[in-house]
Amino acid sequence: MNRLIPGLLAIALLPAPAMGAIPPDDFAACLDGIRDTARARDIAPTTIDTLLDGLTPSERVIELDRRQPEFTTTLHDYLNARVDRGRIQRGRRLLREHADLLARIEAKYGVPARYLVAFWGLESNFGRTTGSMSTVRSLATLACDRRRGEFFESQLISALHLVDDRTVSADQLRGSWAGALGNFQFLPSVYRDHAVDADGDGRIDLWDSLPDAAESAANFLRARGWEPEQRWGREVRLPDGFDYRLAETEQSVADWARAGLRRANGGALPAADLNARLIVPAGAEGPAFLVYRNFDVIMRWNPSRAYALSVGILADRLVGAPPLANPPPDRPALPVDTIKAVQTALRTRGFDVGPVDGRMGPQTRQAIRSFQGQQAMTRDGHPDRALLRALGIEQSEDPDHVE
Repeated sequence: MNRLIPGLLAIALLPAPAMGAIPPDDFAACLDGIRDTARARDIAPTTIDTLLDGLTPSERVIELDRRQPEFTTTLHDYLNARVDRGRIQRGRRLLREHADLLARIEAKYGVPARYLVAFWGLESNFGRTTGSMSTVRSLATLACDRRRGEFFESQLISALHLVDDRTVSADQLRGSWAGALGNFQFLPSVYRDHAVDADGDGRIDLWDSLPDAAESAANFLRARGWEPEQRWGREVRLPDGFDYRLAETEQSVADWARAGLRRANGGALPAADLNARLIVPAGAEGPAFLVYRNFDVIMRWNPSRAYALSVGILADRLVGAPPLANPPPDRPALPVDTIKAVQTALRTRGFDVGPVDGRMGPQTRQAIRSFQGQQAMTRDGHPDRALLRALGIEQSEDPDHVE
């Protein structure tokens, strides 16, 4: 979100095993290896020593990594926290305030202003929360963690390069817990590869220059395949008796119309010559969406469906679209351990769930749909309490307890 493709905070969104602090000897040995890599990449020894000497791992970074909201929050709560009245109102003001700049960027890169403002709002609350944690310490901690060390080591090397080639100063390297920087929360590799000096002052400043930050974001989206003439997707209304085996499949918009799908307000789908994929991220009781290629581009920025939906819905709200016609149901989230129990139970019954990792990926959703079909249940691929009962998984009143 995955985020092994270096999107803005496009970190690999994989559920983590419980793990404590990194032992000091292990961290020191890991840093020695990173120093060797940095020297092999022709980074100056003074840069390496300045940035890496005296580092200690951050337990706070490990803690935040272990409870990313994409795995601990329902779609209902995730959207409500991000597509809220305050963000919509401020986003609309900023669209008007920066209309000329955003129009120039749209003309150059094909990314509409409302999407750039939506990303800006979600990534840093329009520049208010760009992060204050040491980027080098955060990345070194994650690089020396067992889970995604190779990816974050590459980001740390990129951060060293940014200082070594004087793109940024060492003091500027402060951002999110996962090492993301500036208004649009670029990871260091994205900063190196896609950031541009839009205001022509001879330096690339993603913190204090909105032209640099916004044009860099558009440059990144174009590089990831943004389609200028397309939306991200749209909420749709499904017909009575809909066959949920069609969820997660792709076909033409015309074919979806023939299958009985309509706009959320009941109107006919547009006569668009493009394909769309149907997703039902909260199950049959929640909203349904037809998503287009730009939805996948958003997921190359952050490989979370909830995040991608937040970007698209917020972008629409900024230009006057109404709230979702069928918002997600307000129910407690199933903890990661419960999803693992579902995966284990399905695997025991012969279904291919992929890795037992507590993540609701496409293989797990397909396995749930197949099991639901066997049980004459609605095949929406959603792990609700009816599914838990059918699999013999008992959940107590304590949402973190599974038997």
